[in-house]
Amino acid sequence: MLKHLEPPALHPRSVRQILSDFGGTYAANALIGFIFAATGPVAVILTVGTRGGLSPQELASWVFGVFFVNGLISLLMSWRYTTPLAFGWTIPGTVLVGPALQHLTFPEVIGAFYVTSALVLVLGLSGWVKRLMSALPMPIVMGMVAGVFLRFGLDIVRALQSDVAIAAPMVVVFVLLSANADWAKRMPPVIGALLVGAVSVALSGRMDAAAMGQLSLAQPVIQAPAWSWAAMLELVLPLAITVLVVQNGQGVAVLKNAGHAPPVNMIAVACGLGAALSAVFGAVSSCLTGPTNGLLTSSGEKQRHYIGALIFGLLALLFGLMAPTFTSLMLAAPKEFIMVLGGLAMLRVLQGAFVASFGAGRYSLGALVSLLVTVADIGLFNIGAAFWGLVAGFAVSWWMERGDFQNR
Repeated sequence: MLKHLEPPALHPRSVRQILSDFGGTYAANALIGFIFAATGPVAVILTVGTRGGLSPQELASWVFGVFFVNGLISLLMSWRYTTPLAFGWTIPGTVLVGPALQHLTFPEVIGAFYVTSALVLVLGLSGWVKRLMSALPMPIVMGMVAGVFLRFGLDIVRALQSDVAIAAPMVVVFVLLSANADWAKRMPPVIGALLVGAVSVALSGRMDAAAMGQLSLAQPVIQAPAWSWAAMLELVLPLAITVLVVQNGQGVAVLKNAGHAPPVNMIAVACGLGAALSAVFGAVSSCLTGPTNGLLTSSGEKQRHYIGALIFGLLALLFGLMAPTFTSLMLAAPKEFIMVLGGLAMLRVLQGAFVASFGAGRYSLGALVSLLVTVADIGLFNIGAAFWGLVAGFAVSWWMERGDFQNR
């Protein structure tokens, strides 16, 4: 069974080599990726958990689990494969848990987390995951990725409309720095936008000081599972699909588009193990993240992108240990600041997704359908729109672009 697992690098980077590969660009990409992960996605957890009746202690434990466990996996995998492999948690899966908590107990949901981890692990060890990924035409997959990432670009426009005082200076500085290669080397455009945005927030008095908590460490709660057929039927298969197809599909496609060769089966194995560890603390399943890996590979030399993933992993570990403090600090800033920062950082990634979807001319109709269904954001049977975008795009392309399949 283990023969399907991709071998890691024979000689992983030493500490001296890692330090020599370090650069400000990769640290900047890691910081933006971390800020993205520590704001909007955390808000999704808090919203779902609060509506589901979870206690503040259980919510803090959930946040600790998704950051600490996945930060550790990101460090180990990125170092061992010398490839940017940033892991997080399935956001569509988190959304799926919301309705389930209305009629299932939290221990029953956690039991479903454990079974999902076992299913993902078996599929990774079997090698079926890589065969599935290779069977999907890349333009159709990237059409789905473009549909998921499109909202980040639209957030820039929305932020300019809702809070021009914060958004406009960030956009102007980003454009100015991007227009001059020498300036961009000295000051990465996204970091310039971040600094100007922080100054704008401070000058406008928009920082919510009341939301900034005192220094405090996380106190994770060990959660005991309960086994329920109702929870298994409702959650296990949809969660596995969001991890392996929707989330990992995005992450793998983004990394391949950046010129990397991600170990697909080993990624699934890491997700299965990570999901089991996360479930101990009442946290949703692990996955390879699309947006964060897109940010980590958005600039710099390909062979040094792994540095950003290592820094991201360290920041995630720190965030997990100090989850209450960092969560309050991140959420104290105006939402437009985060919207613009994430949107600017994702611009090149979004551009690459569109080029990969429509630049080659093959599977173009399927890629368009995949994009449209994903952007519509309408889920069916507790499964998110990104999955149905892939299904619809593949079906349309198979029926109307059959010649592209025959010439693969």
